[in-house]
Amino acid sequence: MVTLLYGVRPPAQLAATPSGDELWLDRRDLPVATGWELTAQGFCQGDVCVPIAPGGRMVEGDRVNVAALARAMQQPVVHDATHGVWSIGESSNARRMALQSLVAPDFELPDVEGRPHRLSDYRGRKIFLVSWASW
Repeated sequence: MVTLLYGVRPPAQLAATPSGDELWLDRRDLPVATGWELTAQGFCQGDVCVPIAPGGRMVEGDRVNVAALARAMQQPVVHDATHGVWSIGESSNARRMALQSLVAPDFELPDVEGRPHRLSDYRGRKIFLVSWASW
């Protein structure tokens, strides 16, 4: 079993096959773990499709190499072989576009009474966020 952390999606426990810097998933697990689907056009997510690179070892039978897909989209891929954890982050282009938009990513945290608050609930209003960490 492998734990895949893909962007902001929840962690996925998968019966995947790591092989060096490659991570092979069953194509049926791809949409749940990453949001991408393998179609005749290539790897697609909504209206965005990434063609399958010829000779790029992205697809073998019913298996897809999610690490090769990430690298084709210039997403960083890191893994811990000892613990079976793979993490795939956002591409630098996606991060740059998000930073240029000046829109903070949405998140939810409880107040001191335990009531949840989402940042998006306060869009258009000035807010003051205070954060603290013990490290």
